This record gives sequence, structure tokens and C-alpha cells, in this order.
Amino acid sequence: MASGLGGKPAMLVCASHSPLLYCYAKEPKDWDALQHAFAARANAIAEFDPELIFAFGSDHFNGFFLNNMPAFCVGLNAEAAGDIGGFAGPVNVPEDTALACSEYLRANDIDAAVSYRMTIDHAFSQTINNLSGSLTVHPTIPIFINCITKPFVPFRRTRMLGEVIGRFAGSLNRRVLFLASGGMSHHPTRYYPEPGQGEQAVEAWQLSGGADPASLTPAQWLERLDVMHHEGAQMIARGERTAADMRLNAESDRRFLDVITGNRLEEYDQWDQDRLVEEGGIGSMELQTWIAAAAAHKAAGGNAPVLDFYSVAPEIGIAAGMVHAD
Repeated sequence: MASGLGGKPAMLVCASHSPLLYCYAKEPKDWDALQHAFAARANAIAEFDPELIFAFGSDHFNGFFLNNMPAFCVGLNAEAAGDIGGFAGPVNVPEDTALACSEYLRANDIDAAVSYRMTIDHAFSQTINNLSGSLTVHPTIPIFINCITKPFVPFRRTRMLGEVIGRFAGSLNRRVLFLASGGMSHHPTRYYPEPGQGEQAVEAWQLSGGADPASLTPAQWLERLDVMHHEGAQMIARGERTAADMRLNAESDRRFLDVITGNRLEEYDQWDQDRLVEEGGIGSMELQTWIAAAAAHKAAGGNAPVLDFYSVAPEIGIAAGMVHAD
């Protein structure tokens, strides 16, 4: 186990998420290996028994909207929405520690927003629940990174965010888990249209979260996601949506994995994000969470990540990956 700066160990896990894990119409070819990888990491986390989790995640227009989209946001309190693939309920956020983290970030030139009433979706809750056991078993600070829409957060800034959080975590003298959720290559714009590309009620929801009279209601938005993901699963099984349609790109993903497992995180600073989206879809921007978590772990004295699992899995709409360091 890697020793953190405060003398206690630190652990890193970065893993993909997908609503289609819960409604696929055809089992992916590497399903058993994927389940084994998740089970192995969950068992390792249970044995590690973290005293604090820093959970890095994104959002799919369930908690953050285009009328006010921060680059980074620290949740001082949080509740998970019941979107498909997610786990609804309150998150066990230690408010005093989360506030201290926010103050430490600002004192070290990272101006993250804060939320006293953060709403998270499956981009956080699926991975927290499946790897740590529930949303409440361990104190957890959610760190939101905008990965869904332009302007993108430069990878350099995300790396710097992670480094500062890693130094903060190292000062706490606690067993800390850095947990990242997202990626790898995928392009879910069928469900979450780019600004200006959706029907009026959907675009009004993405802008206002239901405040606009033209918007879907929260219940209608969640129902839409449920129906469309089940439809999408059937389309994939019938061959009407292909890996190419979803921009699943093993070459792009392997390039990312080579850098992160080499612990050469500064290389991401020079990456062309528009090219990455073109090659691996908007879902590739969720790898921001991996960069932040890996940078935090490295700054806290952790070892280089190793690859647990990778597979192009069109049946669940993503190229699924997982790395860890302990």
C-alpha cells in the first residue's frame, strides 16, 4: 500500500460507468471479466476501509445546467438523483472537511466553486455505490468537473486541481481513496444532445433544469432517460448502433492508458481535446476525472497506476476501463 504524505496509506481507483450496465439487451463478450475487475477492486477497497473518499465525477444535466456550469465544484452536501444507472439518496459528505478542502484549493490558486446542495447523478453514484458499498458507508467528498460541454476544462488545470487535493489529503493523516468515475471512449449525444441540437423541451431542461416553462419536468427528464436507454440497448443488439457510431476507439483509449500507467500526467497538458472528442467522443472528456484522481494520488505519495481491465463494449455503450494504484 502506498504511503500518503501524512503517514497513512492512499489508494487510487479509476473506473468507467454506464447506464447500460443496468439495461443492456445483449451481454458484452467480456462481461465476466468486467464483473471480476469490479469485484476485485470493491474487495480491495473494503479491506483498505478508507477514512475519506475524494470522488471525482461529472454530470449529465441532472445537477449542473448550462445556465451556470462551473469548471470545478466541491460538494459540501450532496444528494444523488435517481437517474438510470444511478443510486438515489444522500451522500455522506463531511462538510467541515469539504469546506477546508475548498479553502485549501483557493489558497493554492484553484478557484473551485462550492455547493451546499449538490445534486449528483450516475456519473458519481454508480461508481461510489458499486466500489465502496453505498453512498453513505464512507465519508465522501464529491468533486465535480465539467465534462459534458464546451468550454472544456484544460487537462493542465484538471491535473493541477488533483495535485492540490492530493497535498490537502496528505495533510489529514487519514486513509484516503481517490475515486474517479467516467470514460473511456463513447459519445452519448443521443441521450444528452449538444447545446442547440435537442428538441425545445430537452434544450430548455439542459439550460434551466426545469425552471424554464418550456422545459421538461425533473420526472419527465428521468423518464426520458430511462426509455431512451432501453431503446438504445435494443438498437445496439439489433446492430442499428455500432461501435463506430458511439466513437468507441481502442487506439485513442490505449494512448490514454499508456500515459496514465506511465505516471506521465504532465503529457496530458499538451493533448488536443477537440481531437480527442473527434476520435473518442464527448465521453472521453470524462477522463478528466482520471487525470485529477491520478494527480491527487501521485501528489499524496502514491505509486503509478496499473491496468485492471479494458474492453470495447458496444453492448453497454462504452469502451470500459479500470486502473488502480495501491
